Amino acid sequence: MKITVFTPTYNRAYILGKLYHSLVIQAYRNFEWLIIDDGSSDHTEELVENWKEENEITIRYYKVDNGGKHRAINKATDLAKGELFFIVDSDDTLTSNALQTIVGWEESISDKEGFCGVSGNRGKEINNLIGETFDGEFVDATSLQRNDKNIKGDKAEVFYTGILRNYKFKEFEGEKFLTEATVWEKMAHDGYKIRWFNEVIYLCNYLEDGLTRNQIKIFSSNPKGTAYYIRQQIKFYNYNLKGRLANYNLYYSYVKDTLGINKAAKLLEIKSLTLLLAVGIFQTKNYIWTRIK
Repeated sequence: MKITVFTPTYNRAYILGKLYHSLVIQAYRNFEWLIIDDGSSDHTEELVENWKEENEITIRYYKVDNGGKHRAINKATDLAKGELFFIVDSDDTLTSNALQTIVGWEESISDKEGFCGVSGNRGKEINNLIGETFDGEFVDATSLQRNDKNIKGDKAEVFYTGILRNYKFKEFEGEKFLTEATVWEKMAHDGYKIRWFNEVIYLCNYLEDGLTRNQIKIFSSNPKGTAYYIRQQIKFYNYNLKGRLANYNLYYSYVKDTLGINKAAKLLEIKSLTLLLAVGIFQTKNYIWTRIK
């Protein structure tokens, strides 16, 4: 099996059919659709069973207790049969040549040592790119080099399953979200590159009940995972003092309604006075800027 298309889903029966139909019409056929249902209470299971009976594509379906997308990915990497692992969210679709394009670009890498995968672009439509991109057909770079290479916005990353299995998401008790960037950037920090190619293969719209639209709320509701992400960002990007303080202030802006300074500082693994300094500096800057305007 060349590709595992993996979809974590939660109460998305009303829209999951769009993704299914975009997979049925794929020009490339050597793939499986692996679905992990994260505790849905709608008719997702019945819907998927009907699709399995149609036998248009290979589908494997598992239902688990609600634990969040990152836990679903951890489980899916162990279950996946494909050489490549492609996460496609339940509210999104693929272009009809997406999988063929992925295989073509993966096969274009003559020396795969040091590569963890390939990635195309996402778009609201085929000619409506999300984010920004570079000039030319492709660029080889790590995820930590994205800003330098003008690889901005959500992309359609496809990873070698065997490599991704070695990079499990941390799971914090009582929390159901950890940004995928923690793993993508950990692979980059270890030196793994991606071949970023300049084609839209993944079509998406950010729904009102989706993760992207609710990012601030989700970060604030998962303070341990968010603190872990902030600490990792500071380490991997080697931020100077100004950058570190800005990130500490950003974190506290997420959690200030639920955590005090001392608890927030503990999760960031810094002293409370350091966090107070960061918050004070940026509050002062915002006050001065407001007065100037």
